[in-house]
Amino acid sequence: MIEVSIPGFAHLRLLHLLIDFNGTLAMKGALVPGAAWRLRKLAELLEVHVLTADTFGKASQELKDLPLKLTIAPPGDQAEAKLHYLRKLGETGVVAIGNGRNDARMVAEAALGIGLIQREGAAGTLLAAADIVALDVRDALDLLLHPMQLVATLRA
Repeated sequence: MIEVSIPGFAHLRLLHLLIDFNGTLAMKGALVPGAAWRLRKLAELLEVHVLTADTFGKASQELKDLPLKLTIAPPGDQAEAKLHYLRKLGETGVVAIGNGRNDARMVAEAALGIGLIQREGAAGTLLAAADIVALDVRDALDLLLHPMQLVATLRA
C-alpha cells in the first residue's frame, strides 16, 4: 500500500495500480526501457494490473516475467471495459495511468489519475480527466515510488 496525505486534495490509500499498455507502458508494442524494474518495485507496494486492448499483440510477451496481472480487454467499448475493471477493484484504492481516449473515464474515476503525453501522444479528454500529467511513464511510476512528489504537485 502507498499512503499519503495531500493537503487540499485527498488522503490516499492506494492498493492497486491500473495501467494501460500501448502508448503508456509500451511504444509500438515494446515495453519502455526502465519500466520493468519500476513495475517490480511497485509490485512490492501495490497490486499491479495492466489492462489493454493489446493493439500490437505483444503485451503477453513483453510483460511475461513481471509480477502483475495482465488483462486483454475484449473488443468493443474499451472505455467501458476499463471503467468496469476499475470499479471492480474499488476506485478509492486505485491509481490509474493511461494516455488514450479509452483511458479517460478510468483515470477520472480513480482515486489518483495520471495522464501521459509520450511519443504516441495523448487524448485531450484524458488530459482533462487526469489529476497529474506526466511526459514519460517512468516519471509517472517514479511519482508513486516517491509519494512526496505527489504532495508537491497536488497540494492546494
